[in-house]
Amino acid sequence: MTTHDPIPARLAALKTVTTPELKAQWRDLFGSEPPPFNRRYLESRLAYRIQELAYGGLKPETVRRLERLGEDLDGGDRKKSRVRADHGMPIAGTRLIREWQGVEHVVTVTTDGFDWQGRPYKSLSAIARAITATRWNGWVFFGLRNRRGRS
Repeated sequence: MTTHDPIPARLAALKTVTTPELKAQWRDLFGSEPPPFNRRYLESRLAYRIQELAYGGLKPETVRRLERLGEDLDGGDRKKSRVRADHGMPIAGTRLIREWQGVEHVVTVTTDGFDWQGRPYKSLSAIARAITATRWNGWVFFGLRNRRGRS
C-alpha cells in the first residue's frame, strides 16, 4: 500500500455517506440487494469487500481449512451451524457488574451457572428478579443482549 492508495480513502468515506449510498455501493460490489441489517453491518461488510477486491481475498486453502473446521464443529448440519457452540455463555470466572438503584451487584459466572452474594443460581433472570423484584430477561439486565435478543 502506498500513500496514494485510494483504498483507505474509500474505507473512511463509508462512515460519511448516507445509508442509501451504502446500499447502492452494496449493489455495485456484491451484485445483489443489501440485507436488511443495520448501517454498521453494511459498513463492515463493504469495507471487507473493498479490500478483498483490491488486495485479494482469502487463499483457497484457507477457505477449505475454515470449511473443514466448521464441518468438524457442526457435522455439516446447517441448523447447528447457526447455533453458537457455547450457547452464548460467558467463560467461567467472568464477573458481570450491574448497578441498580445506586447499588453495585457483582455476579460471577461458574461452570454450572452463576454466583451472586455467595449463593448459586442457575439463571441470570433469577438474579435479576431478586435484585429488582420484577421479571427481567437476565441477559438483557446484565447487558449481554439487547432487547431484541441479539448478542
